[in-house]
Amino acid sequence: MTNTAKVDVLLGLQWGDEGKGKIVDVLAPKYPVIARFQGGPNAGHTLEFENKKYVLHTIPSGIFHQNAVNIIGNGVVIDPVTLQLEISKTGLSFEHIYKSLLISRKAHLILPSHRLLDFAMEQIKGEAKIGSTLKGIGPAYTDKYARAGLRIGDIEFPTFIENYEKLKKNHIQQAEYLNCKLNDFVVDNGSFSDYEKRWFDSIEYLKKLQFIDSEVYVNALLEKGMPILAEGAQGSLLDVDFGSYPFVTSSNTVAAGACSGLGIAPSKVGKVYGIFKAYCTRVGSGPFPTELFDEVGQKMRDIGREYGSTTGRPRRCGWLDLVALKYAVVLNGVTDLIMTKSDVLSSFETLKICTSYIFNGKEIDFIPYRIEEKMLQPVYKVVPGWLNDITNCRDYNDLPANLKEYVRFIEEFVNVPVKIISTGPDRTEIIYK
Repeated sequence: MTNTAKVDVLLGLQWGDEGKGKIVDVLAPKYPVIARFQGGPNAGHTLEFENKKYVLHTIPSGIFHQNAVNIIGNGVVIDPVTLQLEISKTGLSFEHIYKSLLISRKAHLILPSHRLLDFAMEQIKGEAKIGSTLKGIGPAYTDKYARAGLRIGDIEFPTFIENYEKLKKNHIQQAEYLNCKLNDFVVDNGSFSDYEKRWFDSIEYLKKLQFIDSEVYVNALLEKGMPILAEGAQGSLLDVDFGSYPFVTSSNTVAAGACSGLGIAPSKVGKVYGIFKAYCTRVGSGPFPTELFDEVGQKMRDIGREYGSTTGRPRRCGWLDLVALKYAVVLNGVTDLIMTKSDVLSSFETLKICTSYIFNGKEIDFIPYRIEEKMLQPVYKVVPGWLNDITNCRDYNDLPANLKEYVRFIEEFVNVPVKIISTGPDRTEIIYK
């Protein structure tokens, strides 16, 4: 009997932007393999080290580690243009990329016309728009589940261009039905045809990389005893099934998504690392019970540099919501909590933590089916802040007493231990508890 290894899953527990990129980078040395299992270039995982900042959208965050294998799994949707540009911005040699980056043949492609459709569908919604990043992710997943999409493996077949043209024609017809004409659509400050040419150039670039049958490859690694870290994108509260629907992403962002997004059995999942900010943020539309609209929220945004790494949009900010956090912990079976951006709260004399909601006049301790702001008000516990610069702290015992009490309160509420605390953006600004 072989010593089968496990897949440890790392994912966000809020509405994304929890700091997953940094934490994967910190944990990567412990894992020979890091794999992305869902999402697409709407993700933005930020890494900072050696006074440099990198933002990854599709590539797993272990790419900067010399000996790590990085897999883009079947559950991911890929824009070839974005991926090629992202590779170039890493500054890594082609030899390193070829050796370290493997792409699943079953991962779906985002076509230029998917971006056209994304724009058309968002415009038609008017005030009800969901705040899409307009990267074509939603339409690409729509084609996937409609059994009409093109996949990475299709690039290797002579029928690829023919199938591309058929799907493109279908997309253009759909867009025209939504009053969006091809000639009116601008992509990256250029015409559709300009972008399409870049897209095909990037397809040729991708052909130089390694394509794999990822489900076979991943399970073979596990049989050899090689542990894998599965890297999630977005956040649990954006899950297409369990998030604040319809203001969600188009994939399963919870731990179960790692099984379908990599081709592994549930029994192969080991630890589940759940990342959350010491407060809450959200980009785009959708309910946000603890959102702050005053100078406190703006202060939080400015100190935390809360602007989208993919879109540049200012993030909505608010107090920590423990009702929502506990919901995400249960959904994911979280074994280890990781708290980020605790340093951002160092400038606040008092803090608030949401511990329940008032819903239709009654106090509840769960997220109801609909959580529109007018129907729901948060109930807060007020706690003292720590008013100390913690960025130089490297030991848990060095942290202010009020911060340790903040952590203890969270642990008792969700019944899961906080194992790691991030005290700043750099990979060295980390404390193991």
